[in-house]
Amino acid sequence: MYFAALLARTEDGWEASDTELDDVETLSDLADLAREASPDEDTVLVLIEQEDGWFGVVRVDGEEDPRIYVSDAAAASRSSYGEILLTDELLGREPGNDGADLDALDLDGTEDGEPDGPDTDADDGAAAGSADAVPHGPVGDAQVLEDLGVSEKELRSMTEDALSEIAEALGASEVLETVR
Repeated sequence: MYFAALLARTEDGWEASDTELDDVETLSDLADLAREASPDEDTVLVLIEQEDGWFGVVRVDGEEDPRIYVSDAAAASRSSYGEILLTDELLGREPGNDGADLDALDLDGTEDGEPDGPDTDADDGAAAGSADAVPHGPVGDAQVLEDLGVSEKELRSMTEDALSEIAEALGASEVLETVR
C-alpha cells in the first residue's frame, strides 16, 4: 500500500495535503505539483512510502531543482512511484542511458565463450554489465532535511514508520495524520 502527502511550510507552520500521484509521470511533474502547493515558493516536501518497503522524500524550494532521498533504491525501482524518483542522475547514470550500455556488449571481435586476451581484465565486462543495476539501500541527498531538524544519520536509520518520524521532527505530525 502506498501513501503520498505534501507538506508545505508556511508562515503559520506546516500544511499537509494528501496527493494523488496517478497523473504524475516524471520528477518534473512531481516538482510542479509541489510548487503548486506553495504559491509563496516556500519549502514543500513530498513524502512517499510503500508500506514495509521504502520511503522517499522530495524537497522543492521555489524554482530550485528538487532534492531527493530514497531509503531503498532497489525496492523503489520495483514501484511505479519509486521509478519517478530514481532518475539517472540520482543513480549515477549517464542521462538517457536506457539500459543499452555498449561497453557491456562484446564488440571486441571475440566469440561468446572465447577467453579475453591476457591484456584485458575479465571483471570489466561484469562491471559494465551491472552499471545499470539499482543499488540496495539508500540513494540521494541524505542531508535533504538537515536544516529542518532531521540529521543524515537519523534519516538513514529510519525504517518502518519513517514518514511519521519525519513529521514529528518537523513539528508536523498532527497535520500529516489528518491526511493519512
